[in-house]
Amino acid sequence: MEFQTERLIVRPTNLKDAAFILALMNTPKWITNIGDRKVRTVEAAEKYIEEKMYPQLNSHGYSNCTIILKSTEEKIGTCGLYHREGLDHVDIGFALLPEFEKKGYAFEAASKMIHIGFTSFGLTQISAITTKENTASQKLILALGLGFDKIINIPNDPEDLLLYHIFKKQ
Repeated sequence: MEFQTERLIVRPTNLKDAAFILALMNTPKWITNIGDRKVRTVEAAEKYIEEKMYPQLNSHGYSNCTIILKSTEEKIGTCGLYHREGLDHVDIGFALLPEFEKKGYAFEAASKMIHIGFTSFGLTQISAITTKENTASQKLILALGLGFDKIINIPNDPEDLLLYHIFKKQ
């Protein structure tokens, strides 16, 4: 499921992305907003890719994708569709290295990801979750066209999360 937008290449994350995934997962915003996955080495990042990302990609055709700038071929972030425990529908998620935030890249990648979810994978609804404190993600989720539903909790996470949905247009 590789695709391109005006400025980006978005393709499934693979083992060659391990060093990048390690860096991204250890940024302060990732740890605060997504959670500390305790990935501290390239080898641990490879294991995370193999155990968490590949199974979903192999079973559903979508998973975590690496976002690459066309102009420089730099890896700048991730965006993907995920099956998360405690959610009834596929969840869209995104994260960027801090120096690439506020440039419209996450909106560009996530917009295309939603479109592909509806047109290529037959999804009829996509969800998003975020914390109350993560106002930047809330703004992006709303800009993508998702509407707020309710406050939820997911298994093994006591924090209240805001749940949003978007439905495929008929």
